[in-house]
Amino acid sequence: MSSAPPVFPDRSFEAALACVHVGPEDFDLSSEVARLRGRDVGVGAVVSFVGTVREWHEHAGQGARASVMELEHYPGMTERSIAKLILEAWRRFDVRGVRVIHRVGPLQVCDQIVLVAVTSAHRGQAFQCAEFLMDWLKTQAPFWKKESSGGESRWVDARSADDEAAARWGGLSAVNVQIQPGD
Repeated sequence: MSSAPPVFPDRSFEAALACVHVGPEDFDLSSEVARLRGRDVGVGAVVSFVGTVREWHEHAGQGARASVMELEHYPGMTERSIAKLILEAWRRFDVRGVRVIHRVGPLQVCDQIVLVAVTSAHRGQAFQCAEFLMDWLKTQAPFWKKESSGGESRWVDARSADDEAAARWGGLSAVNVQIQPGD
């Protein structure tokens, strides 16, 4: 895993990018939370969300069990997209630290997919920030999901419920970050 993500007050794009990891490796929740919290004496709340692969029946075919979920992304672009969401979260919420980890590649039922962890002086801001980030990750981060079972595969469409969850936060501000090709 990469080095510890920066903690408040660095709110640059580079700091946001350092809060993001996208890759096939699994993660350890307690290690990530300990790294995020560090020795920051201003932290009064730590909130984490871990998304896992659940079994799906509605698309698994007649009697077939869910088998594999495969997540694809555009390396580099995905991390920058998530970093922009973190910049927006920092603008909206009084939080001290953020960590977002998203796995890609083939994943089995019960595998961890995503971690969103937030530290703040107070729980309300940490909960809101984590929920905001998850809602926007589901709709704005460039990931593609394919479910396979019983020898059949299908690409998963976006869900209107995810769009509705993100919409309740209002639009994203125009985060003015210049990204050069190849960054």
